[in-house]
Amino acid sequence: MRRWRWATPASFSVISEAKAFVNDKETVLTREGLAKLEDELEDLKTVHRREVNERIRQAKEFGDISENAEYEDAKQEQAFVEGRIMRVEALIRNARIIEASDATADEVGLGATVRVKEASGGESHEFVIVGSTEADPTNNRLSNESPLGKALIGRRKGDVVDVATPRGPRQYKIEAIGAKKRAGTKKAS
Repeated sequence: MRRWRWATPASFSVISEAKAFVNDKETVLTREGLAKLEDELEDLKTVHRREVNERIRQAKEFGDISENAEYEDAKQEQAFVEGRIMRVEALIRNARIIEASDATADEVGLGATVRVKEASGGESHEFVIVGSTEADPTNNRLSNESPLGKALIGRRKGDVVDVATPRGPRQYKIEAIGAKKRAGTKKAS
């Protein structure tokens, strides 16, 4: 008797997480972030799907799939790829595009470039405030949902903000805000 194993408990977990994410909240992205997600989606659908399907086909040729570790690994990878595809599609579908021109020179908002200085005489840091999907602090892209990002949103040049950090409370003074013309946000189509 042949035993069919279409998915593993791990693959159900990945797919369940992806399905839960599908109806999630709005995603704030820059045009560049949206383009990166679209490129990733294309790569997942064309390259990675094909590679995983080839791995599954090869693993089936090894014989009995009920005790085939290569087959199990390939099926788990397939579940991961399909889950990631669903997640990226949801991110794109729920995207709200922010432009650098959405920021104003007088108030910190999404898309703004902000220079802050530690109030205790520390060093200055410059960040672009972006949505959490694009956050990359090592490249000066700060999430609007991070403690510092939340504290900065809506503030003006010269304001001092208190931020709770893992190293304890800190104060930052806003030295400059990127001067851009304000425009309305756009919904991705």
